[in-house]
Amino acid sequence: MNRIHPKALYGSKWTKTHVEGKERHFMVIDVEFDENQKVTRCLIQAVINHRLFPIDWRELKNQENWIMGWK
Repeated sequence: MNRIHPKALYGSKWTKTHVEGKERHFMVIDVEFDENQKVTRCLIQAVINHRLFPIDWRELKNQENWIMGWK
């Protein structure tokens, strides 16, 4: 399991283990929190073509799908 704190999400870099359409490397470009400091929205961007994807930030903890950093 990848260990990441919600406050460290913004600007973090990720590599997807199962590549779709050459979109392998991603960067978290937006994180929104509610009044209780829980993540309400997380947005990642593909580096190759700048497409945006909303994601449940907890999915990034799954090492079968995501690797921390760009590999």
